[in-house]
Amino acid sequence: MPTLYGVFRSRASRPIWLLYELDEAFEHVPVIQAYRLAQASAHDAPLNTASPAFLKVNPQGQIPAWVEGDLVLTESLSITNHIARTRGGALGPKTPAEAALTDQWTLLAVTAIETPALEILNVVGAGGDKTPEGQAAISICAEKLRRPLKRLEAHLAAHSHLVADRFTVADLNLAECLRYAQSHPTLLAEFPAVKAWLEACQSRAAFQRMWAGRMAEPA
Repeated sequence: MPTLYGVFRSRASRPIWLLYELDEAFEHVPVIQAYRLAQASAHDAPLNTASPAFLKVNPQGQIPAWVEGDLVLTESLSITNHIARTRGGALGPKTPAEAALTDQWTLLAVTAIETPALEILNVVGAGGDKTPEGQAAISICAEKLRRPLKRLEAHLAAHSHLVADRFTVADLNLAECLRYAQSHPTLLAEFPAVKAWLEACQSRAAFQRMWAGRMAEPA
């Protein structure tokens, strides 16, 4: 049985969501980020990203990590794409063209969306949106997102999903990167097709199950 290392409150949420979509069995080892240890009891975090035992799995000391026989993957979106290609059924690509489109949207998510979206979340979460400096940082990040969101809006205005008009791992990957930007009070309202698509992704039972697990963990 494959093993997934990482807690829900990390990028492990991505493969967990996908595995719930597929109803796939896996061993879950809840490795917590070392920087959060002051906020968690030893019972909640017996293993962390600085633990020698975990560093044998991923010497980079980051989660998630996926171990499947001799295969070890340590990037969340490589994990989701691998799972979708090997056991994803309709959630994975069915043709070379679908595989290429999945790669395209996944790379767009991680190169053009994730970093500014995460910065917005971090600033808002730290209360920086209440300061002029924080507001300026949020404004810069929102502007960086408008270009890829404009492209995404045009696509989703004509299509229900990113690839082949069905929910696939491409939707899951991009939705999880864009989720960080939901902390911005108005940005997604500028892109109604994107906003509706993201809300539809997050209304899925597997996402809700993953989110419940996330909310049950210590913040």
